[in-house]
Amino acid sequence: MANTGASVSWRRNLAAIWFTELVAIAAFAVAVPFLPFFVQELGVQGEREVRLWAGLVFSTHAIAMGICGPIWGALSDRYGRKVMVERAMFGGAVVIAMIGWAQNIGQFMVLRALWGGLTGTITAATTLVASTTPRERVGHALGLLQMAIYIGSSTGPLLGGVVADAFGYRATFWVTGALLFLAGLGVLIFVKEDFDPITRPAEKKRVSDGEGLGLHRRVWGQLAPVLSSPAVLAVLGVHLLARTGTHMMAPVLPLFIQEIVPADARVAFLTGLISGASGALGAVGALGLGRLGDRIGYRGILIACAAAAAALYVPQFSAGDPTTLLFLQAGTGLAMGGIMASLSASLARLSPPGRQGIVYGVEGTVISIAHGLGPALGSVLMAWVGLRMPFLAAAILFATAGIAAARSLPRDSPR
Repeated sequence: MANTGASVSWRRNLAAIWFTELVAIAAFAVAVPFLPFFVQELGVQGEREVRLWAGLVFSTHAIAMGICGPIWGALSDRYGRKVMVERAMFGGAVVIAMIGWAQNIGQFMVLRALWGGLTGTITAATTLVASTTPRERVGHALGLLQMAIYIGSSTGPLLGGVVADAFGYRATFWVTGALLFLAGLGVLIFVKEDFDPITRPAEKKRVSDGEGLGLHRRVWGQLAPVLSSPAVLAVLGVHLLARTGTHMMAPVLPLFIQEIVPADARVAFLTGLISGASGALGAVGALGLGRLGDRIGYRGILIACAAAAAALYVPQFSAGDPTTLLFLQAGTGLAMGGIMASLSASLARLSPPGRQGIVYGVEGTVISIAHGLGPALGSVLMAWVGLRMPFLAAAILFATAGIAAARSLPRDSPR
């Protein structure tokens, strides 16, 4: 790779970032599934009010992350990818631990915005892996990374459910902060980076003339090639649809589970179990389908998985017990794993050398838009139409994503 020395082993870095990202995502998942319940604990009352605030909690995080994503991406192309992973993990550790002491919904919202602005471990880790992995192995490597993300997503809610039931929802934020700090230490110690930024000719001329480039000019100068690539924009558009469909369920699922289980059921544990099942199958899909994409191409995998996700969301509309919901959520997790691995690998192959940071930074903004739009849409639907309607809306979004992938994505060449 142009910006990474040959002395750095991509396999060693992949192993280190795989484990630390697994811990980081598990840490986030300890607290995230229970945010709607924490809103209630902070004094928000009334069914409609709780549902609307639950959506705002997710949207606030997404807006902050969307604004900061391209900035962090541009800085990673200039100063290195490892430091961005450390920033996301150590910054998240401090801010999320502070939420455990929040006394009202206003304090929670401010800290939630800081959470979004400072974190983004997935984007940072993906950039690091994509920029240090040979392109013919990128599907396998990013599939492994997605596997770590899904394993973390599946184990974190289970741990969070146990912690929440035993010690309360505040304790989940302290556990998250501690785990993120440990993950950051792992990156600091075990991930090695021999980073040499690629400087564009215009930048070299300005430096030789003694002119500094402002941050906004650097960001825009790197954004322009990304925004002018139809192939990259097509991948990002499909990503937006798929992520919006998934994140629409974030504020819906805990409250839906609360509605369909008996009054004396352990809601936190069941929420963690169902979220964990989705994450576990997502890990299987990311690894297996990511490797398959290296051989047969990512476009076909993406279309098939989007169609499967759409088909699996439809029966969740009428699910009446947690067991049925568990199996259907596991199936959608499997499909989503294939979608995410295919999208990440497609972006890696389409990214100009040395510009992976800004490409994945823009992807981070797309994810953040979905983080904001999805929960807001889900909250509005469940507040005004009912808890079941978001499942049908998610099915429509995934079907649209599959159609868009078939019509707009370039046919890739398998190795």
